[in-house]
Amino acid sequence: MATIKVKFRPSSVDGKEGTLYYQVIHNRLVRKIGTGYRLAPDEWGEGGWKSPLAGTASGRGRYLAALRSFLQQDMARLAAIVKVLEQSGEAYTTEQVVDAFRASGTGGNQLGIFTRAVAKDLKNIGKERLSETYLTSLNSFLRFRGILGDVKLEEMDSDMMLAYEAYLKACGLVPNTTSFYMRNLRAVYNRAVEKGLVEDRMPFKHVYTGIGKTVKRAVSSKVFSRIKKLDLSADASLEQSRDLFMFSFYTRGMSFIDMAKLRKKDLKNGILTYRRQKTDQQLFIKWEKPMQDIVDKYQDPASPYLLPIITRPGQGERRQYLSAIRLLNLHLKEIGERVQAPVPLTSYVARHGWASIAWSQEVPLSVISEAMGHDSENTTRIYLASLDSSAVDKANVKVINSIL
Repeated sequence: MATIKVKFRPSSVDGKEGTLYYQVIHNRLVRKIGTGYRLAPDEWGEGGWKSPLAGTASGRGRYLAALRSFLQQDMARLAAIVKVLEQSGEAYTTEQVVDAFRASGTGGNQLGIFTRAVAKDLKNIGKERLSETYLTSLNSFLRFRGILGDVKLEEMDSDMMLAYEAYLKACGLVPNTTSFYMRNLRAVYNRAVEKGLVEDRMPFKHVYTGIGKTVKRAVSSKVFSRIKKLDLSADASLEQSRDLFMFSFYTRGMSFIDMAKLRKKDLKNGILTYRRQKTDQQLFIKWEKPMQDIVDKYQDPASPYLLPIITRPGQGERRQYLSAIRLLNLHLKEIGERVQAPVPLTSYVARHGWASIAWSQEVPLSVISEAMGHDSENTTRIYLASLDSSAVDKANVKVINSIL
């Protein structure tokens, strides 16, 4: 009788997440089924989970709980397949077990069907933003396909993706945006490769998937001061958007999604503790008076949340967040025009601005990196490289003046 086990394949890079796969053994023949599921090295041991799962309150806890559920479902499906093959009374192979498992899945062998299945799984484990990103990229690709519709995974090749890239450029998209779509589709395609649904034909080999320098988003401390002092008392909604923008700045450029998720219980003994939705990294911020002033201004005793972003807890919170950030960016555009900001104001400017000002104040790179929750100082260097060219501009003035 075939035996099925869950196995962990560590990453070749120390500290990086490894992947889980199913091992099928029958008549001493071994086959592997990739899952696309990832775990940190300290979360899996020879016998399975190294320790009981943490509570599901945190993003990581929800992910691990959902992952365990998916593994149990897959193992049950594999066990059912083996049972049917055994009851048939005929000889069978590991190949048949694997083929039956793949055929019984919901992913299909078409890009659209598989992408939607991946997006659904991501949403179920709390990665809603990534789920939306994959679906947005799929919709763009299907617009390119037009009446041709969906495409089989095995039909995706370099020529097709080059044609898609040309289509995106013809639509007026900049390289970073075309790269955004390509990277997302490549990530989905790689998941299909891991699951054995398609042989890797390297369809993205000749298209641009890099990240170029972005338009400068940082503004000076003088601009932040003007934003803070702007009299918006005649428009409560506009004033609230300004205050939320400043709260992000005061909290070292906290992202809007992280602000929306802040709960009152996250603030204890003068320390605000939260996990970044993007990386699940835990950060600690010393509570300061400007932060408290904003919280006091919009305090709702009946809400578990710290800020007035999700105002109806438990009722379509993701939609509330998306609506709130759209309104915020609309208001910030108007605020930016009022204070004559050198760049269009968006929610990202608070984060970029904090990093740029900290760097100009000669705050060590290591401190900025830790404050922003970056994985490494290299990430921070890349981040700062696109923020502010004032140092280069000053150097240029010195060179020009040297020959006058």
